Amino acid sequence: MVERLRLRLVDFDLLGADVAGLRERTVRALDVTERDFEVARMAWEAYRAPTPELCLGLLSRDFPRLPFLKPAMEELLAELPSPITGLGATEARLLELIARGHNRTRELFQPGGLLETRVYDQWELGPLLEGLASGPMPAVAGLDPKLATLAPHDARGRNAAFRRSRLLLTEFGKAVLAGREDFRSHNPIRRWWGGTLLTNERLWRWDGQSRSLVAP
Repeated sequence: MVERLRLRLVDFDLLGADVAGLRERTVRALDVTERDFEVARMAWEAYRAPTPELCLGLLSRDFPRLPFLKPAMEELLAELPSPITGLGATEARLLELIARGHNRTRELFQPGGLLETRVYDQWELGPLLEGLASGPMPAVAGLDPKLATLAPHDARGRNAAFRRSRLLLTEFGKAVLAGREDFRSHNPIRRWWGGTLLTNERLWRWDGQSRSLVAP
């Protein structure tokens, strides 16, 4: 099977590409080598590790045959809470868009839309938004209260509740977005980041300015 595998590198958005235009694009096709499998195993083991430290270590290495590995890993690391706001990159982007008046979940969750995220898909954005809108000090108001009573597998009911919502930032949310408050200092977290369980007592953070981890 390995002998039949080819690694194709594209430098454009494959999901949003025009089908007719694909015939005119040049796509490099490479044989898959044992070294490629070794790098893939290394990246997977780093992401499965109980701390994000091995993932950080990958950023200092070169992988010329897998040029998108390091950017993807950095996007994942950016979803760890910020040392200032306590928000991951997508959470912060949600607050920014709501602050600009984008108060409907349909436009926020649309694939390839305003969020411009490649880490979470549209089905994962709902729980992320609920986390911002719940807890002792929510950053977001206007989420349909019926969501709290609906079963996680009730996709139709939850989708309707999200569509009914009209979102806005709370005063606390505005302070978090401005960097004056830390969301995680006032609200609980229990979330998996790869193999790392994030809790308030064991909260790894990502400093995007210095591209470094802040240990709990």
